[in-house]
Amino acid sequence: MNLTSWTTVYVLAALTTAFVALTVWQWPRLARPGWAAVTARLVTIGVTQLVTITTLFAAVNADYQFYGSWSDLFGSDSTAPVALTGTNSSGGVTGISNTHTVLIQPGDASLLNHVSGVPTGPAALNGRVESVRVVGRRTGAIDPAFVYLPPQYFQRAYARQRFPVIVAMSGYPGSIFNLAQHLRVWQYSQALTKQGKMQPTVIVEIRPTIAPPRDTECVNVPGGPQTETFLAKDLPEALKSAYRVGHSATAWGALGYSSGGTCALQLALRDPHAYTSAAALSPDFQVKEDPTTGNLFGSGTARQLRIDSHNLFWRLKHLPIPQVSVLVAASRHGDEDIYPKAQEFLRLAKPPLRTASIVPDNGVHNFNTWTSEMPAALTWQSQQLIFPQDVLPRHITKPAHGKPAIRADGEPSPPATERRPTR
Repeated sequence: MNLTSWTTVYVLAALTTAFVALTVWQWPRLARPGWAAVTARLVTIGVTQLVTITTLFAAVNADYQFYGSWSDLFGSDSTAPVALTGTNSSGGVTGISNTHTVLIQPGDASLLNHVSGVPTGPAALNGRVESVRVVGRRTGAIDPAFVYLPPQYFQRAYARQRFPVIVAMSGYPGSIFNLAQHLRVWQYSQALTKQGKMQPTVIVEIRPTIAPPRDTECVNVPGGPQTETFLAKDLPEALKSAYRVGHSATAWGALGYSSGGTCALQLALRDPHAYTSAAALSPDFQVKEDPTTGNLFGSGTARQLRIDSHNLFWRLKHLPIPQVSVLVAASRHGDEDIYPKAQEFLRLAKPPLRTASIVPDNGVHNFNTWTSEMPAALTWQSQQLIFPQDVLPRHITKPAHGKPAIRADGEPSPPATERRPTR
């Protein structure tokens, strides 16, 4: 039975009911004196509680999709690249826009069956969402992702242009399902683009936990998972190999909620050559170890430096400040642990770091708050990104003899460059 199936929940609920009924029925017999009866009572209570808790976990997981499969739950997902298994009539892999890569591979398309608002019909009118697996060339990690391609991606007028990218990251132990179904990132992006408030943008939804069930917190763990390298280097490289997306870091932004928001800030401030903007909803501003993370920073003399370097307050005080743009969202009431930290972060931020904030009066640490902040966050982030960017030189044509076209001044037309539009 699939971990996310409601059939699994119903079966577990039936087992729970049966165990409770059996316990009540047999309790008079188990109430006898003696070690054997005491042991039997303890075992009966323990099993009944275990089944009950498992049922509750399965119900919550089926609703929120924290873990997509049993192997995901127990951390036994294969890390070997899968083979390309099918092609369409045009020679491309089913569901993949460009097959000239082994770094973006077909994912589990059934995951999208649980998401509402998945585009259907002609892609040039409605866009497309693809379920893929991202293969890290440097780290060897493999992470599932949803890739939203806007309608313009498939339109002839945009056929030679690259698109900006927003990488949306879930919290822990969240999944890409949470980003699609509950945070509704690409759905908001669609609406905002139609309203002219957002430029056509590729949305990549991914979890920053590359070694589940461990919470790797966007950190390169000494001797362990290299999460920062995967998100800062492997992920952009893989996406550039398969899609028409911007090659410059100024076309890339990170977005996330909770620990995913922390990761977005970490990426922009630590890797400005990968992401030049970050939108963080209810983030923390430093990475801390707990039972879900294990030892993130190693040991020895370098341990404290690693801890400090992932503390954004420490970075702003002691290290050169990068030229990036960041947005933080924290409610005055209901998110009391985050709000004062957000204000301290904004106070410490100095040029060339550019900051913005979303400060609702009320809002707790949940999806209701984050979805209310999402339109403003996406609108702001879209304004930080570059579009359009030519894939091929705009002023070069290919005449019959195959040589580049010559301008009126006798010089070959220069290749187009990625550039920031005038605002």
